[in-house]
Amino acid sequence: MRPHHPASRIRLAPEGIPFILGAGVLSAIQAILLIGWTDVPAAVPLTVGAGLVGFIAYFFRDPAPLRNAAPDVVLAPGEGRVADVADVEHPHMGGPCRRIGIFLSIFDVHVQRAPAAGVVEDRSYHKGRFLAAWAPEASTDNERSEICLRSEAGPFVVRQIAGLVARRIVTDPEKGDRVARGGRIGLIRFGSRVELYVPLDWTVLCSVGDRVFVGRSAVARWEVSDDANGE
Repeated sequence: MRPHHPASRIRLAPEGIPFILGAGVLSAIQAILLIGWTDVPAAVPLTVGAGLVGFIAYFFRDPAPLRNAAPDVVLAPGEGRVADVADVEHPHMGGPCRRIGIFLSIFDVHVQRAPAAGVVEDRSYHKGRFLAAWAPEASTDNERSEICLRSEAGPFVVRQIAGLVARRIVTDPEKGDRVARGGRIGLIRFGSRVELYVPLDWTVLCSVGDRVFVGRSAVARWEVSDDANGE
């Protein structure tokens, strides 16, 4: 399955607006100076400025999540390439669990969404290094934020990890908040890693190297009763 982001539903993350406005102002000033004091054709600085503003807007895009997935489907919390799938330990999971690591390049959507509905049982932030986010050791060595949630099918954890050029992690939910599947839970800028920790009895549907789309790609599945309504 390779879902796409319908263009008509693509929005911008609010955090991107100051960057877009700032880039627009700086580009306009540069264009005025270059056009007034040099022989550079007006089209050159205007094109460069428009390209910069367009790239920043592209970076902060916030596509709508999938709304009609089956109740037992767990959606990707981040967008990018699956970097690893491994059995690990996590305190909130109560023992062995499965980790799905997703590497986000600078060209990927950097908004994170809840992979399943649940209640935030804990939230934490850890200072750390800024290693390359695709490396597994970034999971424990890099600056990171995580939220521990409980769904109707068990606990799960979403971890946001800073990368080489990521210097800001935004995490929206507070302890005690209830989040809907596909609801926004945060944003990282600019290159980073997102990890999902799930129980071993949840079926992983993705493999290393797969490209997944935040809030749209199915990355795992759990067993639900016939009367479960999902969200």
